[in-house]
Amino acid sequence: MTTLECCIDSPRKTRLAPSPTGALHLGNARTFLINWALAKQNNWKIILRIEDLDTPRVKAGADIQAIDDLQWLGLSWDEGPVFQLADLSPYQTALDQLAQDHKIYPCVCTRQEIERAQTAPHADEHELRYPGTCRPANLSTPFDVSSQSSWRVIAPSREIIFTDSIAGQQRFDLDRLVGDFVVATKAGLPAYQLAVVVDDVRQGVTDIVRGDDLLSSAARQRWLYELLGYSPLPQYWHVPLVLGSDGRRLAKRHGDSRLATYRKLNVPVERIIGLLAYWSGVEATRQPLSAVEFAERFSLARLPRQPAMFTYEDHSWILER
Repeated sequence: MTTLECCIDSPRKTRLAPSPTGALHLGNARTFLINWALAKQNNWKIILRIEDLDTPRVKAGADIQAIDDLQWLGLSWDEGPVFQLADLSPYQTALDQLAQDHKIYPCVCTRQEIERAQTAPHADEHELRYPGTCRPANLSTPFDVSSQSSWRVIAPSREIIFTDSIAGQQRFDLDRLVGDFVVATKAGLPAYQLAVVVDDVRQGVTDIVRGDDLLSSAARQRWLYELLGYSPLPQYWHVPLVLGSDGRRLAKRHGDSRLATYRKLNVPVERIIGLLAYWSGVEATRQPLSAVEFAERFSLARLPRQPAMFTYEDHSWILER
């Protein structure tokens, strides 16, 4: 295996990685706060990385707003902010290696074509299993590549098994779940799965804390680690999400839970963190708290393994004077 120089004898490091595709809401804030608290408790360094490669969805000014919101919460970092779009060459190097090793191939299928080829519905509403339409019989033969080609990596023919520090042992059959998945888009940009692997390795990230809706992404990313010969593998900490009162992922339909909105209403930050602490098992009741107090009192053993629920009573308590 290849060990990048940046990771040799380096201390443990985590990353805060907001995507500027929208404003941070209470669910984002809780995950970032737990990430920051774990870093403080375990003496990890923190890098702030702005994941801005999803250019069609990036909103102007959302990166500055995210940084400002994190600072308002009382969070800090040792490095960054660094922006993925600032330098695309590391991702291209990884793609070149995968191509040289005959692990990727071009694909011109549209989402509609993949839907028509589906033989069974997929559990993930955002993703379809790719049926392998463009996968060549011989990956070592030259490809016809057009401007409409994305690039897919072959899925493993075995399960990816790992132990998450919060969610426990995980097993994913990627071939059955998503099939060969995209690592570079038709726009010529690296896809999320490849970009975060390249960034985590070159930035020396050892501990990844994020929402548990990305558990299956961890399996894909570990597969890319293996194909690219990267080591050591990171440790994952997937935090249960915050849901709306209808049990669905927190979104606009549940009202405006954006930090920016509460700030405009002059809500003290201690009220926000007090609610996040209540959701996180730090306090038995809602009470104002600072980020430092949250970090001092947070215990992974007391973190509920079920999703938190954002209710009308939560919203009302935040606005109390």
